[in-house]
Amino acid sequence: MRITTFLVAVALSVCGLATAQETDEYVNTRDGFKIFFPAAPTVKDITWTSQQNFTLPGRVYAVEKGKEHYSVTVVDYSGIEQMGIERVKTCPAGAPLCRGTALSGPGLWKHDVRGAREWAVLKLLQRDAKVTDLTWSQHDMVEGDELQLLNADQSRTYAYVAMHEMKLYIAEATVPKGSAPATLYQTSMSWVDKDGKGIRYTTMYNNEFHGMRQYPVPPHNTGVGGAQ
Repeated sequence: MRITTFLVAVALSVCGLATAQETDEYVNTRDGFKIFFPAAPTVKDITWTSQQNFTLPGRVYAVEKGKEHYSVTVVDYSGIEQMGIERVKTCPAGAPLCRGTALSGPGLWKHDVRGAREWAVLKLLQRDAKVTDLTWSQHDMVEGDELQLLNADQSRTYAYVAMHEMKLYIAEATVPKGSAPATLYQTSMSWVDKDGKGIRYTTMYNNEFHGMRQYPVPPHNTGVGGAQ
């Protein structure tokens, strides 16, 4: 089990961020995550095209350290239901797939949320790279996927993809050939509440069921964290 030993900085900025001063830990209350960045990241607003062609808002938190690249991409799916409802209004006659069903939701928004993690993994697999590892994982009982890629220039990318509370998270570290594996960064991705306290669920969290509120969110402990 990974044991977190870094101290969290207590000063919050106006946008809800906390960055570590002398340590590697970075806590983001706006998007509800923490990770071991090597420095305070830059933040860029983006748009993300989902598998069902919804345009969703997101942010990329990134650090460049020489030839090393670290980033967390966060995509907000919380408004997708309303987008699906609006899409149905413009569906042509005789287009049932556009309208969706009770299972898929208007405009297929439910299916889009269910497949968001796989869509992000597919995007990684489509790069000019060889997949050397792809495995199911969990960080603080939030299920996700861990990947390792050997890129065309022989650098390596270590990634973790997860969905939590209707947000898609893609954590990546790319390091040059011959560098130490970036597995610490890859496995350090975890979750915080609005006060920046670590969250660890007592049973497995699945966004399809819990983020979409098909079932109550599992109980969790705060102030803890770790991936197994």
